[in-house]
Amino acid sequence: MNHHTSFMIHTFTAKNIETIAKVLGTQAKPLGEDVFRLELTHTETDRKLALEIHLGLLVQGESMNMVSVYASNTFLQLHNCTAFVASDILHQVTFFGTSGSKTSGLIIEKEAGCSLYANVNEAIKSGDFTQLPEDLMMCGIALSLTESMDDDFSFED
Repeated sequence: MNHHTSFMIHTFTAKNIETIAKVLGTQAKPLGEDVFRLELTHTETDRKLALEIHLGLLVQGESMNMVSVYASNTFLQLHNCTAFVASDILHQVTFFGTSGSKTSGLIIEKEAGCSLYANVNEAIKSGDFTQLPEDLMMCGIALSLTESMDDDFSFED
């Protein structure tokens, strides 16, 4: 499958926050200069979550992006967020963070759902999904979107 035609990989800019809000069917509320809050509600399932995106946080002189999720009985943070894929087709946004050969993906659904796949090995996301144990299959499929990041692929600003 050619991911380049189906999905656009974005870097983090204040302008691209609007892309995230559009796919998730909500508005981004600025909280200060570089923090944006998005609130999602899905009345049919009685789910709610809030998403906060921090751009350019300075940690020991290094700049990083961070995504926080607040949901019922749940708090998640993805540090060192390098890119995101916003999919109108899937009604979701996947945030990626990489460290060495490991990738973490935080998936936020328009219906106020959330999934986290942390420290996923390169082999799982680039291998043959049919050869993976069933429990790893969804993770491999979900994070396979990052494969386009390794090609000669230019980020959309």
